[in-house]
Amino acid sequence: MSAPRSLAWTLILGGITGWIGAFSLTLEKIHVLSDPNAVLGCDLNVFISCKSVMLTPQASLFGFPNPLIGVASFMAPIIVGFAILAGAKFAMWFWRLFWVGNLLGFIFVLWLFSQSLLVINVLCPYCMVAWAGMIPIFITLTLFSFREDILPMPVSTTPFWDSAYAKAWAWTLVFVLLIVLAIVWRFWSRWIPMFHQLGWL
Repeated sequence: MSAPRSLAWTLILGGITGWIGAFSLTLEKIHVLSDPNAVLGCDLNVFISCKSVMLTPQASLFGFPNPLIGVASFMAPIIVGFAILAGAKFAMWFWRLFWVGNLLGFIFVLWLFSQSLLVINVLCPYCMVAWAGMIPIFITLTLFSFREDILPMPVSTTPFWDSAYAKAWAWTLVFVLLIVLAIVWRFWSRWIPMFHQLGWL
């Protein structure tokens, strides 16, 4: 089954964005391992800090640094995206397996997001770059999967999924805005002092 170029570019750009975030975190992790007292470039203040998140148990959920998962995993959408541009066609089983893999990645991102906001109480800039790559990949791929019956849906809903996929960017934007609003709300008491310190207020 062939896929549209719009999906290919979403996979490529999202994959590159996520990979950059994961790779940057990996480099910073190496920096911290070599110098535990290092101040990282992404350590902006007490609640926006890669290092603060990096030193928590959540940052090594499976016993090794989470960014290593991203460095490996984000290669998949990049490769699939370029394969689509080259004219490759994939079987239905491949698309379903690919979707499941991205679903797991998306769930992992949501879990990390919830931990940052509700448990660690610190935002990690490079983590958010990786999230920004994962979100459009999953939303666009899911809408494509519904439209193409990769994920079976009633025939009567086909026009809706056609329209939804055509506006995948809008669905992605809405989701990202919800994330931003959650961050603004959660850290509201910290944003104001920071803006005052920067002279923005």
